[in-house]
Amino acid sequence: MKFMELGFRPDTFHTVEAVRSVSSDLLNDLIIQVKSTKYLLHKFPMLSKCMRLKNLVSSQSLETETETETSQEQKVIQLVDFPGETEAFELCAKFCYGITITLCAHNVVAVRCAAEYLEMTEEVETENLVQRLELFLTSCVFKSWRDSLVTLHTTKALPLWSQDLGITNRCIEAIANGVSLSPGEDLPTQLETGLLRNRSRRRRDESLGSKAENVRWWGEDLADLGLDLYKRTMVEIKSSNRNVSPRLIGNALRIYASKWLQSIEPDSHLVLESVISLLPVEKSSVSCSFLLQLLKMTNVTNVSPSSKKELAVKSANQLDKATVSELLIPLSDESGMLYDVDVVVMMVKQFVSQIIRQTRTRTQHRRSRSEENINLEEIQEIGSSLSSSSSPPHPLLVKVAKLVDSYLQEIARDVILTVSKFVEVAESVPDYSRTSHDDLYKAIDIYLQVHQKIEKCERKRLCRILDCKKLSVEASKNAAQNQLLPLRVIVQILFIEQARAVAKATTTTNNITTIVETEILRRSFTTRREEEDQQEEERVEIKPNGWLQSTPSRFMALCSIPRQPKKMFCKLLSYSRSLSQRI
Repeated sequence: MKFMELGFRPDTFHTVEAVRSVSSDLLNDLIIQVKSTKYLLHKFPMLSKCMRLKNLVSSQSLETETETETSQEQKVIQLVDFPGETEAFELCAKFCYGITITLCAHNVVAVRCAAEYLEMTEEVETENLVQRLELFLTSCVFKSWRDSLVTLHTTKALPLWSQDLGITNRCIEAIANGVSLSPGEDLPTQLETGLLRNRSRRRRDESLGSKAENVRWWGEDLADLGLDLYKRTMVEIKSSNRNVSPRLIGNALRIYASKWLQSIEPDSHLVLESVISLLPVEKSSVSCSFLLQLLKMTNVTNVSPSSKKELAVKSANQLDKATVSELLIPLSDESGMLYDVDVVVMMVKQFVSQIIRQTRTRTQHRRSRSEENINLEEIQEIGSSLSSSSSPPHPLLVKVAKLVDSYLQEIARDVILTVSKFVEVAESVPDYSRTSHDDLYKAIDIYLQVHQKIEKCERKRLCRILDCKKLSVEASKNAAQNQLLPLRVIVQILFIEQARAVAKATTTTNNITTIVETEILRRSFTTRREEEDQQEEERVEIKPNGWLQSTPSRFMALCSIPRQPKKMFCKLLSYSRSLSQRI
């Protein structure tokens, strides 16, 4: 940590009966009171550097000249609302006496405000305390990451003075500059040891202008700030002229939220609303898990509806990365429901509309190209990306549909959940995005088991969202024996299973017929070939000289082909047809 020493004389201040005074051969002729502490000082060193004290003593002298008697109490100069209180005033007084004082990031703000209060400017004396302090702030404090951060912390005690003197803004700007020096550095995980943290802090004590300095821990360092200072600092870091990745900003916000939102406090809603407003707009800057954790706290902390909606929209953009447990957002209102179903429906609809909009935009962009640049693969890709019942659904829609069905299985156990809410959640995803209705049937079964007293019309309305054609064989068998389902649904399931069985039997019959016909034809051709070989052997002649002479086999085979089908082939063909009709 940087520090500065002013003065060269030893400290001669001492306390006698709760009164601070300076050891000197001269009599004290100036009494100043700060809070409950009195100081017995001398006019010459004090008034020569403090314009405010000089004016106060002058006005006091004019008042005492009009009075016949003056009490000791009337000579006391009261410094009302003195910034920094007795510690800061004593450092200013020691500077006036030339006594050595040490300034650092911990006390420079208080002394700077006190010097401004006493008007210790260049108009009174050259190289006065105000100029010395400004030089120290500019050349030392604002060049160091840790000093700037410590100084920013100390401005909380004197917010108005620090703001008017520009100390707060300059600290924030210095911190933002330090963060932008290492844009590629990622925040550390919580598993790193404290030794590494201390080592990183020691490195950071160096000048901010050094590019070798690591700012790995800036997220955790800023997490110690109060809400107002933290928000102003993050806004400065996010400004357009800073080269800080949105992912780092998102990690810093996660650290701050985990520190200040561990328990519900009266100002927790302010912290949550500030974190939501600081979230980067980039999709990959924060995880979906973190966004849903914040969303779970919105109902507990009673944040504004606009902040909750903004957070829900950001969460919807990454809904395909969410889990069922993360979607179970508790609801603390008078309805009595366990979970906030409405916000989940809103997120699902937002995600679905986003996917459809992206698909249309991509399709329109490709159609706008010249036809010669579009090959067959691109046409097939465009066709598969369209979200319609006649084409494969988008893979992200399929994933979210499975997530919704699993979510329905969890909320179905809520005894307060109405059929209309259940159906609204189920219909939030398009029907074509469900390749199977097994999970949806399971959710309906759970709901019917928990809500067995619902009306018959409600059961029909609930089962209307179920497509029995998309049930697997196992799910269909279970549903056919489920007494909680309406009779119409059970009959429909049995009809579909019967149709499946008939189609399967027909396919099997066709396969068997084909096999039998093929075997019969194979045997007939084999028999025909044997006959041809035998006829060829009979035509072989042996001449006297012993040479074999025969007619070429191919020619004889052609000559032997009958013009009319033989009776054997007719019998085989009729036998094959009769066999196929029996099967």
